[in-house]
Amino acid sequence: MDSTVKRLKHPITHWIGAGGGWLLRHVVSGLAATGLTPNTFTFLGLFVNSVGAALFAMGRFRDAATVLFIAGFLDMADGQVARRVGRVTAFGAFLDSTLDRYSDLALYMGLVVYYTLIGRPFYMVLAAVAMASSFMVSYSRARAESLIPSCKVGFMERPERLVLLILGGAFNRMAQVLWVIATISTITVIHRVAYTHRELRAGHALPAADVSQPL
Repeated sequence: MDSTVKRLKHPITHWIGAGGGWLLRHVVSGLAATGLTPNTFTFLGLFVNSVGAALFAMGRFRDAATVLFIAGFLDMADGQVARRVGRVTAFGAFLDSTLDRYSDLALYMGLVVYYTLIGRPFYMVLAAVAMASSFMVSYSRARAESLIPSCKVGFMERPERLVLLILGGAFNRMAQVLWVIATISTITVIHRVAYTHRELRAGHALPAADVSQPL
């Protein structure tokens, strides 16, 4: 039975992976051919996400979803462009991660503005909670990995959140999407706290980690 399931799944997943990889390779090749630096694409990604945020604020959810789809390719492509042209740097990775946080905050702020303007305070708060919990998913991993080797547990990373926002905009189901993001992001943060606690108690701290605070 398991082998039957695998045979049924494999052509679909292979087609999706191959199609997405083919498109991304061509996007990366085109971007690399422009001669622009990878950091330029990182800033361009922030700009495109900001346009999506403005569209969210105006209630133009489907237009925002289209813009975020383009932004998603830019987010994936900048690192690959850096590898393609041999310009991978520690600062570039730091800049990319930092501007990604600003992009995230801009998108949720757009939704907060929209729900404020239409007089829906409950959903305004929900968007704010989704924004805060999304930020904490990234922060909890970054802080944990200053103490332990790795903390990749949990589900609601930035790509998953971006896909959900695109789907919410495309199908005009943003309220449901915000519930999912806020809930699963919070669960992910709790999971990472528990995982980090367990790893530190097991003695898996990094050699230079400051673990002077009691667990």
